[in-house]
Amino acid sequence: MIHGGSAEFFNATDYFVDRNVRQGRGHKVAIYTEYRNYTYNDIQKMTNKTANALRELGVRVDDRVMVLMIDVPQFYAIFWGAIKIGAVPIPVNTMLTPEDYEYYLNDSRAKVLVVSEQLIANVMKIKGDLRYLRDLIVISEKEGAFIPFKQKYRHAPETIKTEFTTKDDVGFWLYSSGSTGSPKGAIHSQYDMVAAAEAFGQRVLGLNENDILFSAARLFFAYGLGNACYFPLSVGASVVLNAGAPNPEGVFRHLERFRPTIFFGIPTLYGQMLEYVEKIDKEAGATPDPNSNHQFSSVRICVSAGEALPPDIYFRWKKRFGIDILDGIGSTEMLHIFISNLPGDIRPGSTGKPVPGYELRLVDDDGQDVPKGEIGNLLVKGGSAAQQYWRKREKTRLTMQGEWINTGDKYYMDDDGYYWCAGRGDDMLKVGGIWVSPVEVENCLIEHPDVIEAAIVGKMDDKGLVKPKAFVVLKEGQEPSEELDKEMKQWVLDRMAKYKYPRWIEFVKELPKSTTGKIQRYKLR
Repeated sequence: MIHGGSAEFFNATDYFVDRNVRQGRGHKVAIYTEYRNYTYNDIQKMTNKTANALRELGVRVDDRVMVLMIDVPQFYAIFWGAIKIGAVPIPVNTMLTPEDYEYYLNDSRAKVLVVSEQLIANVMKIKGDLRYLRDLIVISEKEGAFIPFKQKYRHAPETIKTEFTTKDDVGFWLYSSGSTGSPKGAIHSQYDMVAAAEAFGQRVLGLNENDILFSAARLFFAYGLGNACYFPLSVGASVVLNAGAPNPEGVFRHLERFRPTIFFGIPTLYGQMLEYVEKIDKEAGATPDPNSNHQFSSVRICVSAGEALPPDIYFRWKKRFGIDILDGIGSTEMLHIFISNLPGDIRPGSTGKPVPGYELRLVDDDGQDVPKGEIGNLLVKGGSAAQQYWRKREKTRLTMQGEWINTGDKYYMDDDGYYWCAGRGDDMLKVGGIWVSPVEVENCLIEHPDVIEAAIVGKMDDKGLVKPKAFVVLKEGQEPSEELDKEMKQWVLDRMAKYKYPRWIEFVKELPKSTTGKIQRYKLR
């Protein structure tokens, strides 16, 4: 279908929502929640009414809509409703500070902020001037939107003409943390979700419309957005949504109630779930049989990403539940997983092999390919790559090199074609599946009145997972103590997202530095 003699029509909402209704799945359950189920017809109706209500608010093509929401069905209505009218939704992390949200809103120039009522207090604490924000929409899971948006939604028609967009139009943004400086808005095209869903969702996981997906990773992550939003909709499958914190108890409760077929987690959670069931097994004096009926009996495959999966967790999981965990790596820039262990082809400890549809290169610092077995910088290319970073030209040029994206990760490939992670090219840490910039935590510690210098590195905990460790130089006259150790941890906890605080503090006389005065974190590691 050609319009205006140029590009062909493609709109992601038409593909992921309306196509399912056109293909006869209108009465099928799309979303399971603890309160009620939503069919594809429901999702389409909510999306269309939201799209009309946003238009009524004055939202136009290319306008940004920031989405600060917990995992509830209304997220879909806002996300797909914005895309349907050519606007650009930007899901953001729900665990950040008011300062972070002020930065996101001003950097993106979002005209509308949609926020879950549970998160409104954080937004109200924003002290600075929000130069571009015009409207705030507050959403309750059970009641829907608050007035005035509620009235606009109520009176909005249930049908709408989809905005004419193409595959290359901007579809949505996701913010990616920076190792130095502020987060970067990665701009994704309308078609990127189709590319990711076909590559990992269909060609690796073999998703079909009978699947029920359940992701412990939240919708605002690139990983969770695929798992729980566009993967299931790409094949007309169903998804289980859990609005609560993804702790072992809640996750097991949802597993038992909804019997999903695919589960997505992160290594930290897999470790916590194992501890949870092993404790119950021990108290019951039972030796579990992975072939018997258990919480994961309905699940045919588990997926892990966000940080490397320790082999110990893989083997304990396999022994306890009899199910494989496919470990892989993705990124905000690539949208989803592009290297993964594959069903029937798993090498524990490795990240696996390229996902079909993606190409990889390992290069030295001059851009030359490195021999097999040698560590190089990981480059990836594929159809789901972001177009650019918003207002970050230099970062765009360094990361997005022609067709290739420089991931910032160091890898080597073994003789059998499996890829093994050898750390980061910068000093970024992956903690509980979320990027942490050492500089940010160091800056926070340095604000403490007793601290002169601080350096943050990653350290493995007893489960083989990386957590932040601080090396601290105290001001003259201050002595290390247990009290000071506790006080410093609390200092960071009070000022930053919980996952960023240092789990260990080591007081040192001085920090190793280069001739130019830069902290050499690799020496501390």
